Amino acid sequence: MKNSYYLKSIYLFLFALYGFLTITTVYAETPVSVISPEKSKVSDNLTLSGTLTAEKQAMLSPRVDGLVSSVLVDAGSKVKKGELLLELDPALSKQVLNQAKAATAEAQAARNEAQRLVDEAKGLREKNYISASENASRLSNLKLTEAALMAAKAAEASALEELTRHRLPAPFSGVISAKLTEVGEWVNRGTTVLELVATNKVRLDVKVPQERFSEINRQNAVEVIPDVFPDKRFKGTINAIVPVSDPQARAFLVRILIDTGDISLLPGTSAKAIIGLNDNQQNQQRIIIPRDALLLHPDGGYSVFVVKDGIAKRHKVSIGNQSSQGVTILSGITLDDRVVTRGNEVLRDGQNVTIVDSEQ
Repeated sequence: MKNSYYLKSIYLFLFALYGFLTITTVYAETPVSVISPEKSKVSDNLTLSGTLTAEKQAMLSPRVDGLVSSVLVDAGSKVKKGELLLELDPALSKQVLNQAKAATAEAQAARNEAQRLVDEAKGLREKNYISASENASRLSNLKLTEAALMAAKAAEASALEELTRHRLPAPFSGVISAKLTEVGEWVNRGTTVLELVATNKVRLDVKVPQERFSEINRQNAVEVIPDVFPDKRFKGTINAIVPVSDPQARAFLVRILIDTGDISLLPGTSAKAIIGLNDNQQNQQRIIIPRDALLLHPDGGYSVFVVKDGIAKRHKVSIGNQSSQGVTILSGITLDDRVVTRGNEVLRDGQNVTIVDSEQ
């Protein structure tokens, strides 16, 4: 009984202590430092890194099945449009073409003979030396031989096209980036044998954070700095904006065309794009707060705590450019708000706070 009484007393004491600590935690006022946002005109440029890609890139394959008889290029070879790259063994196709040519010649001779008989019948019919039925028969035979001649010519053209397809020409000028076959291999239609990349025009692909989507359009001024030429700047224009957000990176694709002049840039290398955003919101006064005031969410968004009447309220914000001056806030707070800069890590929405330091 005595031990039970002691255990019960300890339990009641612990329960009361827990309730006291809970009430203290709920109603305690957390000390925080606040600052008033300031108004400043910011030169807002968005700098992003990306990869240079070729405007044209093709995986080349033969147009017919066959045995590779010659490969005229190698990886790194520069080629011009129409230049022969690869040839398949054409022996069988040449035989088929010769047969088609012979059939065409035979059909041509038959047609000529039919035409002669028709011409002959015309004079004989006028003198009534042949019957009308014979004359009609010769005319009908002429039409049949003309049709046979057309079919023979079509077969010859098909055989010639089949032979031509044993040769693989370059569809555009560029550089062979990969050679995937050798002489003696049997290849089928659709099998990649060469990879061709155009180097005369390159573009820069960059991923833009989703919160900047509304600020990007084709009118933005763009400068591109290739990492292989860090001392040079090229003018760029936004060619495509793909609004499908990457669910992993939470970003969207922006494709920039580059005016390189006489300088060649290599696809696959990296470059930086400096996108000017002032054209969208020219002369707009923006709100700037210290970086310490920002809280990053797991979904990639941002928020700040604003103190009003001794209570901290969480406000979701959209951020702009980040510089040594602070972070540009595009929406979510006003100049009259008092933003928490210290102590915000432990705050909860609606918690009572005590301002211990206020800076302007």
